[in-house]
Amino acid sequence: MLHNDENDFSKGEFTSFLLASLRGFSQVVFIENAISGVLILIAITITSYKLGIISLLSAFVGTFIGKIGGAPKNSVNSGLFGYNSVLTGLAVSLFLTGTSRWGIALLGAMIAAIFTATMMHFLKNIDLPILTFPFIVLTWFILLASYKLEVFHLSDSLVPQSLSNWHLNITGDLNWAAGFFNNIEQIFFLNHPLSGIFLYSAIFVASWQLGLNAVIGSVIALLISYGLGGEHSLIIGGLYGYNAILTFMAVSIVFSTKSNRFRIISGILATCLTIPLTASFSTWLLPYGLPVLTMPFVLSTWLFLGTRKVMPNL
Repeated sequence: MLHNDENDFSKGEFTSFLLASLRGFSQVVFIENAISGVLILIAITITSYKLGIISLLSAFVGTFIGKIGGAPKNSVNSGLFGYNSVLTGLAVSLFLTGTSRWGIALLGAMIAAIFTATMMHFLKNIDLPILTFPFIVLTWFILLASYKLEVFHLSDSLVPQSLSNWHLNITGDLNWAAGFFNNIEQIFFLNHPLSGIFLYSAIFVASWQLGLNAVIGSVIALLISYGLGGEHSLIIGGLYGYNAILTFMAVSIVFSTKSNRFRIISGILATCLTIPLTASFSTWLLPYGLPVLTMPFVLSTWLFLGTRKVMPNL
């Protein structure tokens, strides 16, 4: 009987661990839902089975570190130690080359979980969410290490460019439908016709309100980036949209209450702000060959959530 009890306990522990890891995927879009996590994992795997494997392993690593580290059980089970690890694993495996990148990606996933815990401690006193800040900073440091350490091999897709040779190109037709789906795909660095459908479905499965917010955020991004004269290739590729989607969801619904009477207006303003922030960061990072990642989303969201401490109606 003792042996059977131990087996039942092990099965229960494994199931809990698996569900927590899947929620690590869904927490990227503010959702605590294992089914949504499965749909997101499918969306990633459709684009590349290798990305699907590394993202799942990264979720396992982040969740495992939170668990053995003694983090609050509810935080671990809700996936809060997995989402930064998932994004870090994906980014490192995409932006580095060579066989060593897989090991670096998993090591990055582990450090991302530790960094997440650190940020939780520092930001709890000012009551701000950590969002994807650990993933951003850690990924930038790993990619910059490639200039000084031989084992890190930067991908050819990240090429440092001189600002003096940069020219804005806003020619070409706009495929609005492609831009709409690419906007959400870029949250996970994806580019496949079906991936966007799975990602929007993952959000709607958990909450129609969040799903509607994702759609609105995507539309706002398309209109504002086009109205401001953004490069059509970047608009279609979703590079102006993914930060906008996350920001509108965060400011207008996820981190708002009924006391924030103008939360929808704040959400729209914060979303619009991500467009020039994205342009600014891409310009600033151009000489280093670094991707913008989700920094515009983090800064715009922190700005408006911080403002609410003084102006609660927003």
